[in-house]
Amino acid sequence: MKKDYYEILGIDKGADAAAIKKAYRKKAIEFHPDKNPGDKEAEEKFKEAAEAYEILSDADKKARYDQYGHQAFEGGFGGGGGGHMNMDDIFSQFGDIFGSAFGGGGFGGFGGGGGGGQRRVKGTSLRIKVKLTLEDIANGVEKKIKVKRKVQAEGVTYKTCPTCNGTGQVMRVANTVFGRMQTASPCTSCQGSGQTMDHKPAGADHEGMVVSDETVSIKIPAGVADGMQLKVSGKGNEAPGKNSIAGDLLVVIEELEHDTLQREGDNLHYDLYISFAEAALGGNKEIDSVTGRVRIKLDEGIQSGKILRLKGKGLPSINSYGNGDLLVHINVWTPKKLNKEQKEFFEKMLEDENFKPTPSKNDKSFFEKVREMFS
Repeated sequence: MKKDYYEILGIDKGADAAAIKKAYRKKAIEFHPDKNPGDKEAEEKFKEAAEAYEILSDADKKARYDQYGHQAFEGGFGGGGGGHMNMDDIFSQFGDIFGSAFGGGGFGGFGGGGGGGQRRVKGTSLRIKVKLTLEDIANGVEKKIKVKRKVQAEGVTYKTCPTCNGTGQVMRVANTVFGRMQTASPCTSCQGSGQTMDHKPAGADHEGMVVSDETVSIKIPAGVADGMQLKVSGKGNEAPGKNSIAGDLLVVIEELEHDTLQREGDNLHYDLYISFAEAALGGNKEIDSVTGRVRIKLDEGIQSGKILRLKGKGLPSINSYGNGDLLVHINVWTPKKLNKEQKEFFEKMLEDENFKPTPSKNDKSFFEKVREMFS
């Protein structure tokens, strides 16, 4: 079972951005590879801290994690967002957070750090929408999606950038009131990668890239919600360069409207219309659920507005807390037109004591039913 991100960084849920950053820096320095050479356990803790920081430092990801936990990013989507990151990924994304803790330069040969230097270029992310039915959401589903993504052209080669000599940065000297000062900035010729294209194959663009159609298999866990965003690591656009990192594929869930069921969190609602005769006599009815048709029993004299709760017949919780319920709302249908015989029958029943409303304390009001439904 994956550890809680707050527990990994040693903070509580109320921690602000500054506290999260401070906690990550402390953990990252403690378990840094340069400080723990050859220690696999420390390396794993270093990666765990980076994964936790990637989620908690992003307001949107943090909100989804707080609501759905690890499941918001799992189901074949690269864990919490950083579960499959290697050291280069971590230093590429978060190297600046270390400042000068390790000399301000590179980190054990893993990539660029706080003082600049050659870095691995990451490709841009792609975003797609995946439409799901309630049945898909109830059971989980695997979707095969065709994605157009940029990849390095076959036969493209790269060489050391002549501008920065492969360092990924250029040094500039400026005269200031404090004297001559030297500053470093990313090389604009190679965008800090230290490489430029040597050979461009036919059909490739100016960066040596081509557009490729790829079918990506996406496993979507049960219980996802409309608007939730999941991530498939490494299935976005590639970037130029021998040691570049592919971007991510961001999958946005779009929930399709169901013909008869309405969703409210993990619960589902169904409006069942019955006749006067069915309400008076009772009986059995079949209704829709996300797992197929289910049979329900109507008691004799059932009242309009009554809510029948079918336990566990709703949607599964994405946090594995079980299933929601299916709430069946009873609506007694009043006929709009009556024939002569029917009118005579109901006219006789106007004075019948059995047909006069006599609600008891057990017959809840509309507002009580609503309050009970949400409690």
